[in-house]
Amino acid sequence: MEREQALRPADDAARAQARRMVRLARFGALATLAGGGWPMASRVALATLIDGAPVCLVSQLSAHTGAMDADARVSLLIGEPGKGDPLAHPRLTLFCEARRLSRDEDGDARRRYLARHPKAALYADFGDFAFFRLSPLRADFNAGFGAAHELGPDDLRPRADWRGLAEGEPAAVEHMNADHGDAVAHYARICGADPAGPHGPPWRLTGIDPEGADLACGDDVRRLEFMSPVATPGALRAALVALARRAV
Repeated sequence: MEREQALRPADDAARAQARRMVRLARFGALATLAGGGWPMASRVALATLIDGAPVCLVSQLSAHTGAMDADARVSLLIGEPGKGDPLAHPRLTLFCEARRLSRDEDGDARRRYLARHPKAALYADFGDFAFFRLSPLRADFNAGFGAAHELGPDDLRPRADWRGLAEGEPAAVEHMNADHGDAVAHYARICGADPAGPHGPPWRLTGIDPEGADLACGDDVRRLEFMSPVATPGALRAALVALARRAV
């Protein structure tokens, strides 16, 4: 069977599942081209920007940092296997262009990454660490046996324009965490999580995008999908209020 025959046309369900996997990935296997053109894979911790692009924080001492500086072509494998056959579980390979973010432009990457990986604050400001944006150019998505899809860059971006939310998104996240902890705990319940007890760590929003919001409590991360995409601050506010009133 030819590769083209094995691939199914991408449909909305496959696109949505792939985007959700990227948003929920706490880590992945990053493959770069090392010296001599040999592929080198290493595990990296991940977060996403509002447009869905993954970001990672790496040290100058790591071999893959120099490899990305020398050749921006990388691939990123995500998808955590569950019980049983690991090949029966969905996995997604992103073919990306890696770009080092300067200190002047890494604000959103830093905020979103540290919200998901707070312990990284201990070293994120060291001079030999830098954030890299991994911009997807295409992806191979295997949702299980007989369910392989090839996705393009537009398939991995939110269905609504994120630029109308970008400026106010940090303040919205901060406001919800500081002033509406009960609503955030309710969002966690909607996602099937147990809200933290009175003495436990609270659930927090770590990022918002047109299709949903990401939550974290320690190492547990969840994804709250909006009922429809939002593209303006007013639509975002209405979506968050509606979800806060939704019965579990």
